[in-house]
Amino acid sequence: MLTPPMAIEAILFAAGEPLEKNRLASLLQVKLEDLAVALKALTNQLEGRGLSLVETDDAVELRTNAAASEIVKKLRESELSRDLGRASLETLAVIAYQGGATRSEVDWVRGVNSSASMRTLLLRGLIDGSEDPADKRRVRYRLTTDALATLGVTSATGLPRYEELARGATSIIEAAETATREGEAPE
Repeated sequence: MLTPPMAIEAILFAAGEPLEKNRLASLLQVKLEDLAVALKALTNQLEGRGLSLVETDDAVELRTNAAASEIVKKLRESELSRDLGRASLETLAVIAYQGGATRSEVDWVRGVNSSASMRTLLLRGLIDGSEDPADKRRVRYRLTTDALATLGVTSATGLPRYEELARGATSIIEAAETATREGEAPE
């Protein structure tokens, strides 16, 4: 049976980013007080392992343990030496042609989870994230100046077929948002 600490570990692993404690409590259908107890239990279970729980007043994230920094550094260096794969290029294109996108918007357009691709692009400095003005709980990712320079353009509007592809990306995301608001499954 899945214990609360196990459920938290699974959710945080799948999220790949900090989650607000209120949202986590809502997902688990527990009170904040019960969540605090489960977080403490998970912290104790992770003691001496390769992962640790990083906690602020209102958010929590599953991260690699500081003791593993050297081996993680080697992994990141090897990731940076490889070419971007198709998934990362697709993710970069969605962000570029959308003029910025949240991870869920990228996932929707691509039809798959894009967290690994987003991580690769963030590590390489090709995208950066900031608070989404429409929903302060989400992160909106945008191209960096390094990405634009690498692509050989001075702005995203200089990308090939920008107008056409930007309209297509926008219409896909708007259709998904409309369907979600109306309680339907997006097509």
